[in-house]
Amino acid sequence: MRAPSRLLRYSAAVTALAAVAVLPGLVSSAQAATVRTPAQVAPAAAKPTVVLVHGAFADASGWNGVITRLERDGYPVVAPANPLRGLTSDSAYIASILASVSGPIVLVGHSHGGAVISEAAAGNPNVKALVYIAAFMPEVGEQVGNLNSMFPGSQLAAALLPITVAGGGTDYRIDPAKFKQAFAGDLPTATTKLMAIEQRPLSSAAFSDPATAAAWHTIPSWFLVAKQDRSISPDLERFEADRAHSHTTQIDSSHVAMMSHPGISAQVIEDAATSTAG
Repeated sequence: MRAPSRLLRYSAAVTALAAVAVLPGLVSSAQAATVRTPAQVAPAAAKPTVVLVHGAFADASGWNGVITRLERDGYPVVAPANPLRGLTSDSAYIASILASVSGPIVLVGHSHGGAVISEAAAGNPNVKALVYIAAFMPEVGEQVGNLNSMFPGSQLAAALLPITVAGGGTDYRIDPAKFKQAFAGDLPTATTKLMAIEQRPLSSAAFSDPATAAAWHTIPSWFLVAKQDRSISPDLERFEADRAHSHTTQIDSSHVAMMSHPGISAQVIEDAATSTAG
């Protein structure tokens, strides 16, 4: 009788072990049932490429603080060198940059770069939003030089020094002694001294070329008004933004708002991106 008893106990043990062995498989199956396959997960919408166009007397490094924030938030960024040879030629060049970018674009311009993006974006269906940072925003036929004289407050004209260009023509740069006051009053003096030394001259054609397109008529726009701007009258910036029905933010900033307030500048750009997504 002992043998059968041992046999029964052995059989019970084997059965228990089998149940334990099967249990992980049952748990795994239950867990697997709650996990969605890639096909079941909706893909996240790709973020638009932000193209940053700098203005006169500057280069793309002025966007550094903005670029850092945009990239941190997952936005691809392109910041080309604006030739500063005139509205017509600069716009054509930036239009060629835009043509090389795949997918939706948020196009941003500072100062002279605002006039450039207004023309460069015309006819490009990938440009979903225009963002103006303390910028010119001309209507078709307007000249930046005349536009900047519509309202008082700009000290730029009085600060410019002419440069006679070999072969004809005139470029302008800002008198280094007047650079901080007229261009970047809220940046440290050590910074503005370097900016004045490294500034890139602007062709006189930038003031006289008439705008041939105004893409803000058909593309939604955002405007960051710099209330302490001494290069472009803040009243002109407000006039432009109102005329274009732009989403407008006003801050206490000098002309270089993207440098002294990179966080707010980046936020306005991201607001434009999210508002026009899809």
